[in-house]
Amino acid sequence: MSGYDSILPEGRGVWIPIDHGTSDYPAKGLENLEEIITAVVKGGADAIIAHKGVISAFGHLHPGHMIAHLSASTRHGGGRADDKVLVGSCEEMLSRGAVAVSVQVNLGSEFEADMIERMGAVTEEAHLLAMPSLGMVYARGPGLQIMPEDDTNGIAHAVRLGFELGCDVVKTSWTGSASSFSKVTAGVPIPVLIAGGDSEMGDLGLLKMIHQAVMAGASGVCMGRQIFTHPNPENITKAIVQIVHEGATAEEAFAIL
Repeated sequence: MSGYDSILPEGRGVWIPIDHGTSDYPAKGLENLEEIITAVVKGGADAIIAHKGVISAFGHLHPGHMIAHLSASTRHGGGRADDKVLVGSCEEMLSRGAVAVSVQVNLGSEFEADMIERMGAVTEEAHLLAMPSLGMVYARGPGLQIMPEDDTNGIAHAVRLGFELGCDVVKTSWTGSASSFSKVTAGVPIPVLIAGGDSEMGDLGLLKMIHQAVMAGASGVCMGRQIFTHPNPENITKAIVQIVHEGATAEEAFAIL
């Protein structure tokens, strides 16, 4: 598939989303997009996920490694703030220089059905264009109904939904333990990337979480705030790359910082 090897070399990836300025701004760490993109590229990020305007303006900083996020909402949306609507097409994103696309579903949202329909439309178009697609699927809506035996708290279902709807890669939350996350990754034959998690865990805590996730079958990370709000985005990216691509332990990666 076109673009897949460049953003997920040997099936693993360190992807940095910087799409947060659409839903919330001012956003710490995203005031200077050229600076943060340059830093994470130097750190070895395999891909950057951004909205189309950012890709058009700054895609030249990491050509062949830009993923266009097609879902958007803002903090001002009231009761529909968690309803991620589509703001572009795969064909448009190719023309802007993206090599892949991303779309979000919030499992348990009042608007879940609409987001599922949108994801299906995006994966259809992406498939026809041989364009990789990322599903950001989160189990966090007010309508979430966790099955009694599900110690992943709906995260396994979220990832399975993304896979069954045709996503080539899925991003989701950490379940809190390697044993429960292994059930998430075992349920799908596609790469699963973990989100950033608790911002209060500190650098070593973050790296330990990433290492546990990789040991439990994760193919890497898809983390934004933990990177772009960090005092040294380049070095935290390098540390994560060491775990994901080089098999380093959390402690070995921490030495970079």
